Amino acid sequence: MAAPPLKLVVVGHVDHGKSTLIGRLLHEAGALPSGKVEELQRLSERRGVPLEWSFTLDSLQAERDQAVTIDTTRFWLTLGGRDLVIIDAPGHREFLANMVSGATGADAAVLVIDAAEGLQDQTRRHAYLLRLLGLEQIAVVVNKLDLVDFAEARFRALEQEARDFLAELGLEPRIVLPLSARHGDNLARASANLAWHEGPTLVEALIEFGAAAPAEEAPLRLPIQDIYRQEDQRILVGRIESGRLAQGDTLLFSPSNKLARVKSLEGWPGPPPESAGAGRSIGLTLDRPLFLERGELASHVENAPMLANRFGASLFWLGVEPMVEEREYRLRLGTAEALVTVERIERVIDTDSLAPLAADEVQRDQIAEVVLRSPAQLALDDHARLPRSGRFVLRDKGITVGGGLVLLRGVADQRRAATGRADNLTLVSHKVTQDARAARFGHKGGVMWLTGLSGAGKSTLAMAVEQHLFRKGYAVYVLDGDNVRSGLNANLGFSPEDRVENIRRVGEVAALFADAGFLCITAFISPYRADRARARAATPPGRFHEVYVSADLAICEARDPKGLYRRARAGEIGEFTGISAPYEPPLAPSLVVDTARQPVEACIEQILGYVAQHFATESGAA
Repeated sequence: MAAPPLKLVVVGHVDHGKSTLIGRLLHEAGALPSGKVEELQRLSERRGVPLEWSFTLDSLQAERDQAVTIDTTRFWLTLGGRDLVIIDAPGHREFLANMVSGATGADAAVLVIDAAEGLQDQTRRHAYLLRLLGLEQIAVVVNKLDLVDFAEARFRALEQEARDFLAELGLEPRIVLPLSARHGDNLARASANLAWHEGPTLVEALIEFGAAAPAEEAPLRLPIQDIYRQEDQRILVGRIESGRLAQGDTLLFSPSNKLARVKSLEGWPGPPPESAGAGRSIGLTLDRPLFLERGELASHVENAPMLANRFGASLFWLGVEPMVEEREYRLRLGTAEALVTVERIERVIDTDSLAPLAADEVQRDQIAEVVLRSPAQLALDDHARLPRSGRFVLRDKGITVGGGLVLLRGVADQRRAATGRADNLTLVSHKVTQDARAARFGHKGGVMWLTGLSGAGKSTLAMAVEQHLFRKGYAVYVLDGDNVRSGLNANLGFSPEDRVENIRRVGEVAALFADAGFLCITAFISPYRADRARARAATPPGRFHEVYVSADLAICEARDPKGLYRRARAGEIGEFTGISAPYEPPLAPSLVVDTARQPVEACIEQILGYVAQHFATESGAA
């Protein structure tokens, strides 16, 4: 079986000779049509320049006039018996978005450096982008050695500089070699001008590069692009990005978390296939009617994507306006689109020194690591695990302003929390009505959900309010970390997934208390709005009251009753809210209690007044 074609992207600073290198490779491979060399000679003579191989690639007149590559171009050729797909990516900073799209999906890269000019800013940016795109097979070419009289010393200096820079990125080039693309020195044949070079030619080096593992061997990912209707059938259509799909497979759709079996596959033209693999555009029908929309991601159950509304990202910023925290952008992830907010800019990377910069915004052409959050659940794959579905772009006002990789280290998978209840249960109504419970207890049942930073005073207030209400005759109970984790949630740790599950269970238990007519007070940091929204949804309508116990980080850290902030600052506690993990304040809380500006007694009275107003019945407790 023949080896799959090697997809090779050629990148580097503008005018360092990328297009010339590719044009000469096409000539060496015999891939140019008859008479093309003579045409290039005439064109070059008219412009008063030596034979310019780059004109082979410049299909747009604007490119010839400006002598820059504007768009990515692909060429198929065979060198040394090896099939290659060569991608020419633009080097000019104005066309970095095209460079990113060109490099996406490549198996390997050639980074071109001008021997006279050396590494430039754009060379460094392109190298960092190769790292962001996960490319590990890299050949560094020091081109235009003819301009420095084929000096070995100049090559050795640039070779060491390039290796050192790539090493700081965590990359090790497979080879660094000298050549002159214009004249063909060390391209396909050894050159007397480079007699001191004992390594392979560029063609010999590229033949040894391997194609990426077949996408069919990866977990199934089928982004739903559209839903067609044919009579009474709904046909889901999309392109299989990875894995294989067969009739009879059980599919999990994310983020809706719905399951169904594949009833049939539909292909055009020709008869329906029984199975299909990565790269195939396919239609499918299901064995049950499901309401699904464009943007759903189909997978097998055993290798599903993560569900989350918050994730880390490493991105390259292309926008004219800087990226700033709390700014909204439109995320495109496969066929899915969603609004995302920049929750935190963790660091900006200086592409020259690779040092992290202290910055509260990301300027054009800068690289940054950020945290993005969305009001919607997103189906996410870590780029390191599934590069094809772990990439995204950000758009603003219809323009692409950034692209990057999904990083899921420390992100909680919320699929378990989003799993629907079993559909084979029959609900049985209680014989005791809510009105009867309210008449018995003298107040309505409900949940008062106290949220805020550690040290804000949630548990202190909850326990004091419980004591006051109990004396007044309320059926009241407090749920907090101590009593919940000692029993109900004793099997949960502090991983991101366990924290999500902890709050999910608390929400469900609090809802049962409310349904029983109790006033349930919860005291949990519960930092994420999505978790609190899930607790609200579990509670009978109108009975969930979100109380924001407000105190800024400095005050909470000064209180630090359990020494947690001190340990978090020392690195002993990871993902600690307020230090290394975010807190999302309520957007529209039922009540705000400011423990930084009010004494405890005043805060207690404020909560008791709210309870009397919203829970007490006319004939009951006050």
